[in-house]
Amino acid sequence: MEFTLASSASAKTALLSCHQMRLGSPKLPNVWRSNLWCSRSSRRNTSLRTVALSTTAGMGNTMEAPAANAQNVNYMWPDKKRPRICIVGGGFGGLYTALRIESLVWPDDKKPQVVLIDQSERFVFKPLLYELLSGEVEAWEIAPQFSDLLANTDVRFFKDRVKCLYPCDHLGTNAPTAGTVHLESGLLIEYDWLVLAIGAEAKLDIVPGAADYALPFYTLEDAHRVDKKLRELERKNFGKDSAIRVAVVGCGYGGVELATTISERLQEKGIVQAINVEKTILSNAPAGNREAALKVLSSRKVQLILGYFVQCITKGVEPQTSDAEPKSIDSATDHSESVTLELQPAERGLQGQTIRADIVLWTIGSKPLLPQLEPSDKPYDIPLNARGQAEIDETLRVKGHPRIFAVGDSSTLRDRNGKLLPATAQVAFQQADFAGWNLWAAINDRPLLPFRYQNLGEMMTLGKYDAAVSPSFTDGLTLEGFVGHTARKIAYLIRLPTDKHRVQVGISWLLKSTVDSVATIQTMLTKAQSGS
Repeated sequence: MEFTLASSASAKTALLSCHQMRLGSPKLPNVWRSNLWCSRSSRRNTSLRTVALSTTAGMGNTMEAPAANAQNVNYMWPDKKRPRICIVGGGFGGLYTALRIESLVWPDDKKPQVVLIDQSERFVFKPLLYELLSGEVEAWEIAPQFSDLLANTDVRFFKDRVKCLYPCDHLGTNAPTAGTVHLESGLLIEYDWLVLAIGAEAKLDIVPGAADYALPFYTLEDAHRVDKKLRELERKNFGKDSAIRVAVVGCGYGGVELATTISERLQEKGIVQAINVEKTILSNAPAGNREAALKVLSSRKVQLILGYFVQCITKGVEPQTSDAEPKSIDSATDHSESVTLELQPAERGLQGQTIRADIVLWTIGSKPLLPQLEPSDKPYDIPLNARGQAEIDETLRVKGHPRIFAVGDSSTLRDRNGKLLPATAQVAFQQADFAGWNLWAAINDRPLLPFRYQNLGEMMTLGKYDAAVSPSFTDGLTLEGFVGHTARKIAYLIRLPTDKHRVQVGISWLLKSTVDSVATIQTMLTKAQSGS
C-alpha cells in the first residue's frame, strides 16, 4: 500500500520524494505529527514542509516534500475506494467515536479509513484531573498518548490544529468529496464523513482581569499550571505563619471538587474561599451529593461566599479595613504578587466585598471552539446556535449536512422533556457510541438510530479517598466517603479507553492502595505501642 503526498504545484516531486524516503512499511503509520511550515535559505530560496512520521513500534522516518511558495499539501488516503472518515477532536466524543468505529464488524470493501486530529498528543480523562493535585494519580494514567491508545487499530492520528472547515455535502452535488478539513500546518484532508468533536475552552473574557490573573482548570496543561503555582506558594510560605489564600470562582461540580481537593492539600496552611452567584452550591446536583459536599466543605473550613459575582480582578490592591478591625493572620505578610477580587451581590440587601487571593481558580463558563473554524473567505455553512454549537438532529447529524456528525461540546441537543443535555463526559461517552453506530448504518445503507440519553447518575471527588456518588437507578441513595471514592474510581477505570490501558492503570492503583494500606496499619501500630 503506497503512501503519497501531493502538492498542487509539485505533486510529481513530492511523490518521488515519498518513494525515495519510505522505509518499506506496509501501511501509513498510526501517528503523523505535522509541524508548521519552515523556511530554509538556499540558492533556490525554496521552503520545505517537514512531516515527521512515527509508528507505534517506535520506528519512523522524516519526509520533506518541497513546496513552492509554501503551498498547501493534500493528504492522500491509502485506499481510494473505501470510505474516508475524518474526526476533529480527540476528547471523549472524538476518541471514543473512533474506537467504536474500529470495534464494529464491517464488510471488507466498506471498512472506513479513519483519521483522528487533535492539537495535543495526549487524550485527557478530565474527570480525574483533580487527582493530579492531590497526588492520587500520575499523568500517564489519566493522559495517555494517542499513539499508545491507537497502537493496535487502523486509526491514523494527526497531531495538528484545525484551521477551518470547507463542507460541501449540503450543496446537493455529485462531488467526489463531502468536504475538506484545512489544518494549520497546511495539510488538506478530504473526507466522505466528518465528526465534529472539537470541544470547548474556558471562558475568561466575561470579567475584567480574569484572563490576566485567574487560572482555568480545563485541560492537562491547566492542571499542571495550577499544581506548579501551588508548589511555588507552598515553598514560599514554608516555615511561615502566613496562609496561602485561594479563591475558587464557581460552586458547580468543578468548583466544589477543586475547593475540597485544595483545602485538603493545604490543610491549616491555606484559606480557601469559594464564590458562587447563587445562594447554594451544586444547584443542579442530586440532594445527596450536595449534602455530602457541604459536610466536607464545612469540615475543611472552606469559606463559602454565596450570592455574589466577581465584578473584576485587579493586581495587588489592598482591601479596605477599619482601624478597629483586627488584621487577618496573613496581614503582615508580603502579598505583592496577590490579586484582589471585587465582589458584588447578586441580590439586593447585601454589601459588596473585596477579597485578596494568592491564586484565583476559574471554573465558570466555557465557549465552544467550533466558531473559530469559520473560513475567512466565505460565510460559515454549518448552522450554529447562540453559544456557537452546531445544531444537530436526533441522529447526531448536523442539520442540513447529512455527512457531518457532531458530538460533545461541539453540539447541542435536548432530551425527551425538552431540556438541554449537560456538557458532561457522560453525554459525550454515549453520543460517541451512537455516532460510531450511525456512521456504520449510513455507510451500509441502514436506518440511523435516534440518540437517547440515559442518565446513569452523578459522581464527584471530595478529596483523597473521599467522594460522593448518586446512582440514578436508586432514588435517594448516595455513596459517600471511602465507599463513594472506591465506587467512583472503579466506574472511571471501566470507562478508560482501551483494555490495555485499563489493566495498566488498574494494577497501578491496586499497588498504590496496597502501599497506603500498609503504611496506615504501621502508623496505627506505632501509635498503639507508644500509647502502651
